[in-house]
Amino acid sequence: MDFDALSLPAPLRRALQDAGYATATPIQAQAIPPALEGRDVLGCAQTGTGKTAAFALPLLARLYNPKPTQRRRVRALVLSPTRELAVQIVDALNAYAQHTPLSTAAIYGGVGQRPQVRALTGTADIIVATPGRLIDLMEQGHANLTAVRTLVLDEADRMLDMGFTPAIRRIVAALPAQRQTLLFSATMPKAIRKLAADFLNNPAEVHIAPQAPAAERIEQSVCHVHQFDKPALLVHYFERLPMHRTVVFTRTKHGADRVVKGLRKSGIHADAIHGNKTQNQRQRALDRFRNGAVGVLVATDVAARGIDVDDVTHVVNYDLAQDPESYVHRIGRTARAGAQGHAIALCDPEELPLLRDIERHLKTPLNTRDDGPGLLPTPKPAPKSQGGNRRQSNKSRGGKQNRPTRPTRNANPTRSRNQNRNQPADQPTTSKPRRKKKSTHRKGQDKPAAQTNAKANANTARPKKNRRRKPIHAA
Repeated sequence: MDFDALSLPAPLRRALQDAGYATATPIQAQAIPPALEGRDVLGCAQTGTGKTAAFALPLLARLYNPKPTQRRRVRALVLSPTRELAVQIVDALNAYAQHTPLSTAAIYGGVGQRPQVRALTGTADIIVATPGRLIDLMEQGHANLTAVRTLVLDEADRMLDMGFTPAIRRIVAALPAQRQTLLFSATMPKAIRKLAADFLNNPAEVHIAPQAPAAERIEQSVCHVHQFDKPALLVHYFERLPMHRTVVFTRTKHGADRVVKGLRKSGIHADAIHGNKTQNQRQRALDRFRNGAVGVLVATDVAARGIDVDDVTHVVNYDLAQDPESYVHRIGRTARAGAQGHAIALCDPEELPLLRDIERHLKTPLNTRDDGPGLLPTPKPAPKSQGGNRRQSNKSRGGKQNRPTRPTRNANPTRSRNQNRNQPADQPTTSKPRRKKKSTHRKGQDKPAAQTNAKANANTARPKKNRRRKPIHAA
């Protein structure tokens, strides 16, 4: 469907022509018409299918007024899980609204709040915010959201994964009851369904390949390798494969820094992007990756959906994702806009259960690579139990491994301390150790005379023995 057929205002159509956009994607073609009518929309589509324009264009169209009022008030609110994604949404809104008087501002942590406070108090029509910083400004009394007409929840599943559900509910409670709500998500689990039932009123549901596996244009493969051999294998692939623009995903922030350090030692230009970096550092790394100054970007899952860069040739899962949905979102950084892409997973033996979950979700096994150093043989498939549930060992589940028992202290091969003196040493102990009888008198009371005299007689009758125990040497 062409954008000319979507009844958008002329300034928006002109901006789309300037950007070279003529045809709407499926999510845009199905979500924009009901949103223009003022209906709530529940949209589900994979990353990279054009969800941002699917809510940005109707949002701008409903707010557009050729004769704006003198005083600006926040009339639309977009919630985003990450700072990087918030910046990208603002850039997209500004590009579409360049021929209109509408103003947009971003609100997120890691930077000073004065410009954000000014935006909330009358310099912006649309606010794109992360839930944490917006709650902070609300508690300080800087956020007046009583004039909001449209609420957008972008990447809602990711916000729920990051624990933003209580913050989202607090923000929604501060908005007018009469409003339009647009909720977009890459997946549609039960938690998103419940959130939509609470916030949306008779929404128009748009599903583009719901619960879809990875794009068919991505060539996926796996390398079975020990964790300590992953750095050398990663460098080997960078030296042998045409990995011109690559995103490497790690599980932890410190792991991302270690990978960057190892790549730089090998002469490979790389930057890291994760939560421990300041906003300026993260934005600078992202800009360097976009303009080609750096060919490798190492990221964690928190920043995964904030990376919207074209021409990414490879995605490397240095650490496997904890769930199949996160794996799909990771490799969705490549093969965008109809291009081909490659995804390589480095799998340690302890990560095999995660790999099995990913392959079941994709409904196909990943191709095993055999072109690198330190690779392990392909493991055998896990046996199926009668009940259909896969059982994992304690080690694969992250529990304690079976460790050898520690030798007992003061072990004597000839006789145990608790053995009877008359009992042979090669027979098991049958008698329990004798316990010292507790005294019947209470502290602070005088002992009976009979006990005192008996003790005195015993002390005078025989010399006092040295009660220090002799050390028992183990054989």
